[in-house]
Amino acid sequence: MNSKTGMQGQMGSAQDKIWSRDFILICFANFFIFLGFQMTLPTLPLFVKELGGSDQLIGLIVGVFTFSALLFRPYAGHALDNKGRRLVYMIGLSLFVFSVGSFAFAASIIFLFIMRIVQGVGWGFSTTATGTIATDLIPPKRRGEGMGYFGLSGNLALAIGPSLGLTLVGAISFMQLFLICAGLGFIAFLFSVIIRYKKVEQSPHKSTTVKFDIFEKSAIEPAFLLFFITVTFGGIASFLPLYAAEKGIDGIELYFLCFAAFLMLSRTFAGKIYDRFGHSYVFPPGAVFIFIAMLLLAWLPNTPVMLVAAGLYGLGFGSIQPALQAWAVDKSPDNRKGIANATFFSFFDLGVGIGAMVFGQLAFMFDYQVIYFASAGSVLMSLVFYGYIFLKAQKRVRTS
Repeated sequence: MNSKTGMQGQMGSAQDKIWSRDFILICFANFFIFLGFQMTLPTLPLFVKELGGSDQLIGLIVGVFTFSALLFRPYAGHALDNKGRRLVYMIGLSLFVFSVGSFAFAASIIFLFIMRIVQGVGWGFSTTATGTIATDLIPPKRRGEGMGYFGLSGNLALAIGPSLGLTLVGAISFMQLFLICAGLGFIAFLFSVIIRYKKVEQSPHKSTTVKFDIFEKSAIEPAFLLFFITVTFGGIASFLPLYAAEKGIDGIELYFLCFAAFLMLSRTFAGKIYDRFGHSYVFPPGAVFIFIAMLLLAWLPNTPVMLVAAGLYGLGFGSIQPALQAWAVDKSPDNRKGIANATFFSFFDLGVGIGAMVFGQLAFMFDYQVIYFASAGSVLMSLVFYGYIFLKAQKRVRTS
C-alpha cells in the first residue's frame, strides 16, 4: 500500500515537472528570436530617421508591423489547432529571418514598410506558436509559474537586446546590425527543428461546414485588459530614445537594462502568486506600478527618475503579462489553446500598434511628453475595466 502510494507520488511529481527537455529547447528558441527582435526595436526608429522619415512615419512603420501580426494571428491559431505546432512555428521563423535580413538592403521607406508587413506575419505566426507550445509542455497546475519562467527567456533577450542594438549601431552599419538579427532568428529555427511537438487533437464532432472564428470567447476579458497595458509599450518602444535625446538625458541603454532586470525579477514570483491566489492579487498592483511609471516618464527630469520608471514598469508589466496569458489559456477548451493564445497576442499587437500610431500623431501635433500622459490614461482604463470584470464575477458567485 505504501509503495503504491509512493509510486503515485513520484508519478505525480514527474507529471508536474516544468523543466523538461523540450521546454528548455523552446525557451532557448524563444530567447534567440526575441533577441533578434529586441535589437531592432530601439534602432529601427533611428534607421527610419536616417532614411528621411518623420515621427509620423516611425509610428506608421511600427504600427503596420503589429497590425500585420494581428491580422494573421487568427490564421496561426487555427493552423496550430488543426495542422500542428511544428509547421506554423517554422513558417513564422522563416518569414522573420527573411524580412529582418532584408532590412539590411532597404534603401527606401516604401521597401522597409513592405518588409515590416512580412516581419509582422512571421512574428504573428512564431510568437503565437511559441506560447502554445510552451502551454503544451507546462503542467496545468503550474501554468502561471511555468509561463512566468517561459517569459524569462524573452525577458533576458529584452535585457540584452535593446542596449546591444543601440551599442552596435554606434560601431557598425545598420546593414551589419540587421544581418546579425536575422542570424539570431536562424539560430531559433535550428532549435525548433529538434523540439518534440504535441500532436494535434482533432475534435470527435467535426462539422462538415467550415467555420472560421477569429477569437476564443473565453480569452477576451484578459486579452482586453492586456490591450490597455500594451498601449503604453508602443509609446516607450517607439519614442522613448528620441524623447530622452530631446531632453538631453543620457542612459537610455540603462533604461532597457533596468526595465528587463525588474521584469525578470517579477517573473520569479508573480506566476506563483497567480497560481495560488488568482489574478486579483496580480493585476491591480501591477497596473498601479505601470501608471506611476508613465507619470514619471511624462515628468522625466533626469536619468535616475527614468531608471525608477524603468523598474516600476518592469515589475508591473512582468507581473501582468504572464498572469493574463495563463488566465486566457486556463479558461479555454483543450482543443482551442492555439486560438486562445492567438486571441491573447492579437490584443497585445493591437495595443502596441494603436499606441505607436496614435502616439506618433500626438508627438507630431504636440510633444513627446503627451505620449506618457495618454499612456497613464490607458492604464486607468484597464483598472476600470478590471473592476467591472471583478464585480461581475462576484455577482455571479453570489447568485449561483
